[in-house]
Amino acid sequence: MSAILQELLRVSEKAAHIARACRQQDALFQLLIEEKKGGEKNKKFAVDFKTLADVLVQEVIKRHMESKFPGLEDKIFGEESNEFTNALGEMIVLRLCPTEGETAELLSKVLNGNQLAAGALAKVIHEDVAFADPALDSVQVTIPHDTLGIWVDPIDSTHQYIQGSADVEPSHGIFPRGLPCVTILIGVYDLRTGLPLMGVINQPFVSQDPDTLRWEGRRYWGLSYMGTNIHSLPPPVSEPQGARTGHPGAEAADTGAQAQGAHRFSAVISASEQEPVRAALARVCGGRVFRAAGAGYKGLCVVQGLVDLYVFSYDTTFKWDSCAPHAILRAMGGGMVDFQGCLARGPAAGREWPQLLYHVGHEGASGVDRWANRGGLIAYRSRQQLETFLSLLAPHLAPADARA
Repeated sequence: MSAILQELLRVSEKAAHIARACRQQDALFQLLIEEKKGGEKNKKFAVDFKTLADVLVQEVIKRHMESKFPGLEDKIFGEESNEFTNALGEMIVLRLCPTEGETAELLSKVLNGNQLAAGALAKVIHEDVAFADPALDSVQVTIPHDTLGIWVDPIDSTHQYIQGSADVEPSHGIFPRGLPCVTILIGVYDLRTGLPLMGVINQPFVSQDPDTLRWEGRRYWGLSYMGTNIHSLPPPVSEPQGARTGHPGAEAADTGAQAQGAHRFSAVISASEQEPVRAALARVCGGRVFRAAGAGYKGLCVVQGLVDLYVFSYDTTFKWDSCAPHAILRAMGGGMVDFQGCLARGPAAGREWPQLLYHVGHEGASGVDRWANRGGLIAYRSRQQLETFLSLLAPHLAPADARA
């Protein structure tokens, strides 16, 4: 099973290489510039470049895994369709061709004859990217391939990817927006039970060389199966300033919460989180509630230990957003649960909390809504931590307030 995880890491790095190249190669970067121009872009391009980049990364992952593990291709799922209609009205199925030239020719049709961009993109796609994690060499876990499904989010937080902000300062180690919020997510789950088994999060834009302006990334992985739980150790992260001692603007809230004997937690949320949930979190966490872009990145913040929890009450994350970080958190002793389901069950210890599952869509729903995390989610690092948090949160949040 280490072979599958090694290949997932390798293909995630190839995907990250494509994502970085689209920002660093002039012919491709110009397409990103057009993407920013709003209404004008549709007059010049029939295809959104961000969608093309998503699909290409998704197809690279699918084709790579199929070549290494025949039979897996039909069990790899993602958000994007690989069908495009160009300016001439031609329906084109985007796929990776055997040669760079053939791929360039196909991309040229999708990009309405832009041969320069098509050639540059095809070259990047066909470049070999070598990567391996020696820590996986000793892993001996056997999981039948025919029981595995894979969720892929090829470029999570595409808005941040297109905007390309590289000068955003983090708050207590957490980036509210910008390129560091972009992630590539690959999650493996059990087709029978829906439980996440393996996860890879690739963060393509972590550090930038001041001279070459080239970006370097970072990768995180985890495996949880039949009592075996292993994961990559994230780089040491100092506890966010204020996580236990308060920080400017939070002192009054901290003092009040401590007076009530509240356990101290930190959480990351979306900027769009609803007010009743934000208010309840402020009562539990004081000033240690941070905002960040990207569902994958917020899950990564929990994996890294930058925060204790990621809380999201809406139904606008999907299986491809949560499967990879969920698998890594399971390997670390944590998990992801249904936010509304937890509140409905009450905070009593010893309950079986409703873990997110990945194998069955919502009956009667269509399109991406079939795979929505309808009840929202809470990502956490330990069960005890989750139970204590819910016992503190529930009194401040009526069930009606929790519904998106």
